[in-house]
Amino acid sequence: MSESKSMLRFFVIWVGELISTIGSGLTAFALGVYAFQITGQASSTALIVLLTFLPAFLLRPFGGVLADRWDRSMLMIIGSVGSAFGIGLIMLMMTNNSHHLSLLYPGLILSSCFVAIQNPAFKASVTDYLSKDQYAKASGLVQLAGSAQFLIAPLLAGFLMAFVKVKYILMLDLLSFVLSALAVVMVRSTIKQIAVQKTSVEQSHFIKELVEGFKSITENRGVFVLVLLVSLLLFYIGLIQALLAPMVLSFTDAKTLGTLQSVCGFGMLLSSILISMKKRKGNNVKILCVSMALMGLFFAFIGIMPNFWAVLIPGFLFFVALPFSNSSLDVLIRQNISNEKQGRAWSLISVLTYFGSMVAYACAGFLADHICNPLFMPNGVLSHSLGQFFGVGKGRGIAFIFFIAGLLVILLAILIYRSKSIHALETSDQSDRENLNDNLRQLTRHEMEKVKCSGT
Repeated sequence: MSESKSMLRFFVIWVGELISTIGSGLTAFALGVYAFQITGQASSTALIVLLTFLPAFLLRPFGGVLADRWDRSMLMIIGSVGSAFGIGLIMLMMTNNSHHLSLLYPGLILSSCFVAIQNPAFKASVTDYLSKDQYAKASGLVQLAGSAQFLIAPLLAGFLMAFVKVKYILMLDLLSFVLSALAVVMVRSTIKQIAVQKTSVEQSHFIKELVEGFKSITENRGVFVLVLLVSLLLFYIGLIQALLAPMVLSFTDAKTLGTLQSVCGFGMLLSSILISMKKRKGNNVKILCVSMALMGLFFAFIGIMPNFWAVLIPGFLFFVALPFSNSSLDVLIRQNISNEKQGRAWSLISVLTYFGSMVAYACAGFLADHICNPLFMPNGVLSHSLGQFFGVGKGRGIAFIFFIAGLLVILLAILIYRSKSIHALETSDQSDRENLNDNLRQLTRHEMEKVKCSGT
C-alpha cells in the first residue's frame, strides 16, 4: 500500500471523526451551560463533565484489548452507533421539560461507555495504515479534529442556544455519530483484512492481553515515567475543562462564552495544521518541555481579570502551545511500543493519564464553590489581599486556581526535562534503526562473500 493511498484511507476515517467531534462539542457546551444556568454552581457543570468521561475512562482498557483482537472498523461503528443511542436517551429525558439534571445522567453514561469502544479502535488504526514517518502528521490531523471541538462547536452552540432548545442541539450530535459510522463503512474492507490477520496470530485470554499491555508500558521506564507525569499534567488541564465555563459565565453570557472558546480554539487549529504539514524528526523531548512551560505560563493568566480579553489572549496562546505538547507525547510513546500491542497499550495509557483528569473533574466543583470562590467574595478571607490582584466576586476563586495550576505546570515541564529515562525515549527508536541497518550491512557483506567464494 503506497503512502498516498494509506493516508487517503486514514483521511476518510478522520473526516468522520471530525464530524463526530464537532457534534460532541455541541453537546458538551450545551449541557455544561444548561447545568450552570439551572443551578448557578460550578459543581453542576463539573459533574456533567465527570459523567461524560468517567465511564469511558473505566472501560477503556477493555476497549483497547478489543481493538487488538477484533475488527477495529466494526468496533468504531458499534461505538458511534451506541453513542448515538445515549444521546437519544438524553433527548428523550428532556422532552418532559424537567429541570432535574439527574435525568440526563443515564444517557451521558451510556454514550460514554461506547466511546470506550470507539476511541481505542480509532487510535490503534493509525498504525494499521501509516508508517512511522507519518505518525507526527497523523497526530496533527487527529489534534486538528480535536480542535474542532473548541473552534467550531462552542461558537455554533452558543449561537444556537439563543434560538433553539438544548435537545435540538443534541439531535445534531446524534446525526454526527451516524455520519462517523458511515465514514468507517467506506473503508471497512481494508481495515477488516488487517484485523483478521492480527487475530489469527494470537488468540490469548482477555485478562492476559490486559497484562501484556500493562507490561508494554511498565517495562520501558521512560514510557512509564512520562505517562505518570502526563497524568499530573492532565489534572491541571482538567481544571480548565471543568471550571472555565463557570468562571466566564460569572461575568458574561453563553453566546460570549462560545465565541471566546472558539477563538481560543483557533490557536489549537493553527498549531495542528502546522504540525500536520511539517515533517519533524527528533527533538520531541525538548519540544514537549518548551511547549509545556509556555502552557503553564499562559494558564496562570487565564481570567486573571473578569473580562473577555483577560481570558481570550492567554487562552488563545495556551491552545497554540497544546498541540506541540500532545504531538511530542504521541510520537515518544508510539515509537516505543510495538504495533501488535498498540490498542491495549494506548487504552491503558489513557486510563493512567486521564486518571488525573477524573480527579480534577471530581474535586473541581467543590474546590471552586466551597473553598476558593468564598475566599474572594466581598469580606472573604483573601478579598483585601490577593483580591487586589485577582479581583473580588463570583468566579475570582477560579482565577486563583488557574494561577496556581499554571505555575505547577511549569514545574512539571522542568521535571520532565531533567528525566534521563524520558530523554532515552528520543534515542531508542533511532538506535533500533541503526542496529537494523548494521545487521543489514553485515548480511550484505556475508552474501557478497558467499558469491565470491562460489565464483572461485
